[in-house]
Order: sequence, then structure tokens, then C-alpha cells
Amino acid sequence: MKSLRRHLLTAGLLAGLGVAAVAQTQMPPAPPAAPGAPHMQGERRGPHGDPAQFRARMEERMARRLGELKTKLQIAPTQEGAWTAWTTAMKPAQHQRPDRAEFERLSTPERIDRLRAQRTQRNAEMDQRFDATKTFYTALNAEQKKVFDGEAMRFMRGGKHGGRGHGGHHRG
Repeated sequence: MKSLRRHLLTAGLLAGLGVAAVAQTQMPPAPPAAPGAPHMQGERRGPHGDPAQFRARMEERMARRLGELKTKLQIAPTQEGAWTAWTTAMKPAQHQRPDRAEFERLSTPERIDRLRAQRTQRNAEMDQRFDATKTFYTALNAEQKKVFDGEAMRFMRGGKHGGRGHGGHHRG
């Protein structure tokens, strides 16, 4: 079970690293909400505000992390092709959120089938990222592999300081 969890965490890390691989533009910050304005108006947006702005912040953060990783790995000019192929493959697919009203009209078996299809699609995408990572890893020298392995573990622990960060699990 721990092995499965570790593989899933690694997959999440690698998928997260790829989010910003091709981030080119940055969205302007959202204007501040008027005092006393309700947290959510109109469409439901969740705890992160506007989805487009959240995605832009995430892409910016991941671009920074990938830049740091590339520097730490000291990618040689001969490895640029492998780096580009990996970061491109790591870019997550943009999934369309299902229409809530349409989903509610489905019967329970139809909902289950729809959810299974989505899970199958996401698993296939994750497998592609795994394969891309293994291919990239073979292009690294021994020292770079040590760095890559350490960085992957750092992200799995939850950020620069370890412990309980986003996605990190503290064992104690």
C-alpha cells in the first residue's frame, strides 16, 4: 500500500512539475473584492477564486520550479532535446469540467460509467508521464540522476522545508 501511495505521489509530483513547462504568459492579478462583497458571486469558483487566475498562478509557480530543477541538474546543451521532450510531455491536459446540470440528469449507472471513463483517461495520461520521465531519466548522467531523485523526494515531502506542505505527508 505504501508503495502504491509513493507511486501516486511521484505521479502527482511529476504531473505538477509539468504544469508550467510551456507557460508563456501571465494573467494579471484579480482586482480586490469590494469590502463586504460575498466570497462567491455567480458561478461557483471554489476556494481559489477565478479558475483561469488560479491556473496562471500554478503555471507561474511550476515554471519557477522547473527553472530551478534545470539549473540544479545542470542540463547540458546535448540534453536540451530530452529536457524539452520531458517538460512538454509533463504538461497536463486541460480537462473540461463536466456540466453539473447534465451530470445530474444522468442515472447512477451512467454517472459511474462517465467517472470510470474519466479515470481511465487520466490513468492513461499519467502512464504517458511516467514513460516520459523514465525516458528523460536515461538521458541524465549519474550525478544528475542523484539530483533528480533527491528533488523528486523533496517535492513528495511537501516543498523546500519538508514536513506538511501541499501534498506532503509527515511521518512521525
